[in-house]
Amino acid sequence: MAKIMIVEDEAVIRQLIGEELAKWKFDVFQTTDFNEVFADFERENPQLVLLDINLPVFDGYYWCQQIREVSKVPIVFISSRNTNMDQIMAMNMGADDYITKPFQVDVLVAKINALLRRSYDYIEGGETLTHGDLTLNLDNSSMEIHGEVIDLSKNEYRLLYILMKQHGKILSREKLLRALWDDERFVDDNTLTVNINRLRRKIEQAGVEDFIQTKVGQGYIVP
Repeated sequence: MAKIMIVEDEAVIRQLIGEELAKWKFDVFQTTDFNEVFADFERENPQLVLLDINLPVFDGYYWCQQIREVSKVPIVFISSRNTNMDQIMAMNMGADDYITKPFQVDVLVAKINALLRRSYDYIEGGETLTHGDLTLNLDNSSMEIHGEVIDLSKNEYRLLYILMKQHGKILSREKLLRALWDDERFVDDNTLTVNINRLRRKIEQAGVEDFIQTKVGQGYIVP
């Protein structure tokens, strides 16, 4: 489980990010004493840092420099400042990515996972995700059921990954659409139904019934 350190002085935003990352099984540490950012970093030893620019005492650029003197840990700036100069400064200071507020948490999670893959050559602690009789292979976008390996399309893989990561929770159609496409307003709702049905059919043909269940009026769940 990767530890994510959040350095954000707006408590509502910090807590929202922390809660969402915890849902994705990340270990989250939230800095609240902005005199002690570097001390927190050394003590907590996170695998990735989310860093705001506008902070009390010293700004995010300062803390990025301090961290870069001792570590190559991935750093993602999250800021309402959206000028080219801010982004150039962040990258020159050693940041790995820059996200402007407001942003979709699903996009942030995708960027975090991509950085962890590149930096540590792993996906959230392993190459597979298993629930019941189904194993999802994270390195080649396939699933394995009773020894049979089945290829998945990009959208089938992403749907199955999201549902399995949050098994036991009902995920609304809107949340799944946001996870698959940046702006669900431009996607026909039937597209999600088609992808869910194809995925179900592949799982059922391999011998597992009712792996993905529909909750009428609520969404889908992997129980």
